[in-house]
Amino acid sequence: MTRTDPLSPDALRLIEGSEAEQSALYPPEDRFAFSPQQLVDEEVRFFVARVKGRALGCCGYAVYEGYAELKRLFAEPEARGTGVAAALIETIEDAARAEGVHLMRLETGQLSPAAIGFYTRHGYIRRGPFGDYPENPSSVFMEKPL
Repeated sequence: MTRTDPLSPDALRLIEGSEAEQSALYPPEDRFAFSPQQLVDEEVRFFVARVKGRALGCCGYAVYEGYAELKRLFAEPEARGTGVAAALIETIEDAARAEGVHLMRLETGQLSPAAIGFYTRHGYIRRGPFGDYPENPSSVFMEKPL
């Protein structure tokens, strides 16, 4: 895992893959993922996972008052089930903890049961909307104490 510029070619390719999957499931008004430029502007700590030099997954987090928010967790389809996503989430949780963050939150979608299951297996529990998120029937909000 390496901290990476979200505008690097590998990061942009992974973000594009994430966006393609999300746009196939959700209309634009139900997608709240940061754009690559927002990942930079909001000072997100962004990481890319590489296996044998190939970028296979990405994830970041933004720090807010009292919590951090997980952003853009994505693993290439061929990397799913290999531990890439688990290593990414552990990396960002460790990095956030090292910054003094004690709570990680996230928003995912109701039509993404694999993601909800993954987050649940990693200790995240459901909660209501937070931050600037609207009440939205397609959103699932979760959090985990770090």
